[in-house]
Amino acid sequence: MTSVPADERLAGAGVLRRLLVRPELGSVVGAVAVFAFFSSQSAVFRSADGVANWLDPASTLGIMAVAIALLMIGGEFDLSAGVLTGTTGLVMVTLATRFGWNVWLAMLAGLVPALAIGFLNGLLVVRTKLPSFIVTLGTFLMLQGLNLGITKAITGTVQVGGLRRADGYEGARAVLAGSVTVGGVDFRVAIFWWLAVTALATWVLMRTRAGNWIFAIGGDEQAARAVGVPAARVKIGLFMTTATAAWLVGSIMALRLSSVQANAGIGQEFIYIIAAVIGGCLLTGGYGSAVGASIGALIFGMADKGIVFAGWDADWFKFFLGGMLLLATLANSLVRRYAEEARR
Repeated sequence: MTSVPADERLAGAGVLRRLLVRPELGSVVGAVAVFAFFSSQSAVFRSADGVANWLDPASTLGIMAVAIALLMIGGEFDLSAGVLTGTTGLVMVTLATRFGWNVWLAMLAGLVPALAIGFLNGLLVVRTKLPSFIVTLGTFLMLQGLNLGITKAITGTVQVGGLRRADGYEGARAVLAGSVTVGGVDFRVAIFWWLAVTALATWVLMRTRAGNWIFAIGGDEQAARAVGVPAARVKIGLFMTTATAAWLVGSIMALRLSSVQANAGIGQEFIYIIAAVIGGCLLTGGYGSAVGASIGALIFGMADKGIVFAGWDADWFKFFLGGMLLLATLANSLVRRYAEEARR
């Protein structure tokens, strides 16, 4: 009796192969390398205080990078995300300081325009079929003008301040912008919000039908529509998710600084995209992970503070970030190519 060879399609993938096709692999390797390098340059960098120091900028960036990663996996971009953090912060601080609103109510009120802007961005992309790059660039420019014009009209300057005197400030700051002492070291609460957002996004991507839809429309929107994926609703939802993340980060920064500049957040949208790309997202969509985007933000935080701890000129940071972007893009392309070959 001859034995029937096992169908190779039923063979389980080895651990190494599963690791090699993970989108965050390159960012993990990069994070380990960056940590090792700056640890060798400065003992402060690898101390508990140093860790708390570089986790701080990584946290707010990480919240946004995760939301942007979901949108990029779905095949779209949002260039208005950075300036939207400033818009939501300005709304909150203006309502609390100029109109006497409780900080909590003012913060919730800031969520309304954020969701509306996210909805309009998504709706325009879906209905007009214009590239999201163009649609959100237009939104970016309009918000930039609104932030500056309205702030100057209300205050006569380019800043709204005085949030510390508003009712409810201390409680809101403790929840969103305060610190928690762990082992004698103060860690920003935003770090825990970042971890929670990453965990939630990972669960959505990997364990829910909505996550499957996001990958599907990013990989091939027409094919996804053909099998019943509600592509329009998913895309609008992703833009609204990005807007919600911008509201959260804008609120955190406003509570931390107790004031907001009219130009807050401008330019940050590119940093969010860079963190997502470093974390394994492809510019073409359909591939990436929330964990990878968070690790990309972590690399940013380590580089940002590591250069300072090492005593280098801070001007080198942009050079380092550009190099990481190019290396990550190359690594992501190689990993994606290997993943596609492994599925054949």
